[in-house]
Amino acid sequence: MKRYIGGIELPDVKRQKVGLRERKKIKTRAAIQQNAIRLFREQGYQATTVEQIAEAAEISPSTFFRYFATKEAVVLEDDYDPFLIETYRKQPPELSPIQALRNAVREGYSLIPAEERSGIWERVSMAMSIPELRAAVIQQITRTGEMVADIIAERLGCSPGELKIRVLAGAFLGVVISTQMYYIEHPEREFIDILDEALALLEAGFQQ
Repeated sequence: MKRYIGGIELPDVKRQKVGLRERKKIKTRAAIQQNAIRLFREQGYQATTVEQIAEAAEISPSTFFRYFATKEAVVLEDDYDPFLIETYRKQPPELSPIQALRNAVREGYSLIPAEERSGIWERVSMAMSIPELRAAVIQQITRTGEMVADIIAERLGCSPGELKIRVLAGAFLGVVISTQMYYIEHPEREFIDILDEALALLEAGFQQ
């Protein structure tokens, strides 16, 4: 049975077997992102076209648009939010929303293969530094905030529109964004350790 929250289909994170067709899709999507990021780095975001990305990834432009709706989506989109949702929902009910988020973030991060993390951080750095992406970044933050509000509200049995829920979701997003910026400046540290430390500060603040 498929489950959705905030319009996102939740995958079964326990599923180990992936069919050949799905593996090909994952490989193609990764190739598009890797080649796009390389081209953005080499010749600039604005100067790079979808046609150039498609050629580098050895696909057609129409295939590109089956995986990404826009050029900016190559930088901004990933497949990990649903895993955060699923791991959050599995946290013990006695945990506070922030405690549950801390656990879910660490568990979700552990699901990301180590070889993919450097690519993720290059995309994060680009998203924060490319002026043409700023409007899309704001839209993405808004969508993520709605997703976080949904899962917190679900946990507490109340409406996502309540002030407390919006404050909690907004505070969590603020911590994540601040941590990302800090990590870009301090790559010698592990991102997940910085984020866990920051969420601990947030949790302590809400308890005062």
